[in-house]
Amino acid sequence: MTMSAHGNMMYGMDLSEDQIKVLEENFTKVSKHPDETTLMLIAAECGLSESETAKWFRMRNAQWRKSEGLPAELGSVKD
Repeated sequence: MTMSAHGNMMYGMDLSEDQIKVLEENFTKVSKHPDETTLMLIAAECGLSESETAKWFRMRNAQWRKSEGLPAELGSVKD
């Protein structure tokens, strides 16, 4: 299974390879918790709505936290 197929199924979103690439690059290089302005710019770059982009970041953060052995929800431990 490719990363994009896995990502699409996991997040319940129909994303292209290019969209996933842009989202992942922003997640790893810019911010795991983008502010409103950054979120708007990422959404525009991907051709997604801000709510779709925010949903992707929430789901991706939960996945990242789980992989790091942290609780899925942001709590007292800072990323």
